[in-house]
Amino acid sequence: MEKVNTDQKLTLINNYWDPKIVGELNDQYVKLVKFKGEFIWHKHDNEDEMFFVIKGSFKMELRDRIIDINENEFIIVPKGVEHKPIADEEVSVMLFEPAATLNTGDKINELTRINLERI
Repeated sequence: MEKVNTDQKLTLINNYWDPKIVGELNDQYVKLVKFKGEFIWHKHDNEDEMFFVIKGSFKMELRDRIIDINENEFIIVPKGVEHKPIADEEVSVMLFEPAATLNTGDKINELTRINLERI
């Protein structure tokens, strides 16, 4: 059992949309990721996802609306809901999701990360 300094861990992340595992609890991963630009439309059929903004802000685009998520705010996207994160500027995000969650959900492409690095 050791504490985790998110600022220090974020300095180790140099690529956007490339989540890193920083913790694990109850079959859930705690991940850190940096966003910039647009991700892809996707959904997770079996998992909810929680996005907690550490630094910056981003928009979570849903099929019927767009939600602004700012520093120290979070959003939980329920399983089965199509979504697309968009960040005009770099944003640092902590994710809470089941260990089996694929970052691109039901889509497989160049942004898909299967074997995540632990930092």
